[in-house]
Amino acid sequence: MGDAAYPDDRRYHAEHGWAMLDGDIATFGITDNAQQALGEIVYFAPPDHEQALAAGRSYGELESVKAVSDLVAPLDGSVIEVNEDVVSSPEQVNEHPHSAWLIRVRVPDSAQYDQLLDAAAYQASLR
Repeated sequence: MGDAAYPDDRRYHAEHGWAMLDGDIATFGITDNAQQALGEIVYFAPPDHEQALAAGRSYGELESVKAVSDLVAPLDGSVIEVNEDVVSSPEQVNEHPHSAWLIRVRVPDSAQYDQLLDAAAYQASLR
């Protein structure tokens, strides 16, 4: 693992989301940088089960005491699972941004994953 805030086992999107791929299933979340910018997260509006997602497009919202922020899909796919623990306790995203995942998605093309940023490139983009 590189910097502890940005694990090497996933890829990062310029819109401050992350994706971790296991076969054709991707897990999405937000980065430590994103949760710090948002402040205390109080609400997660998830997508519908089986909703089709397009990379670069909004798939839900996180609401904090500061703002409402669109969640941007790092990959195309279809929602197969929503993290109901985060729906009921969204502050988990602040406490553990890289383990408090938001959704799981079946991805049709894992080649998109390789186009996302690795941890070092994402960290460099923050400077």
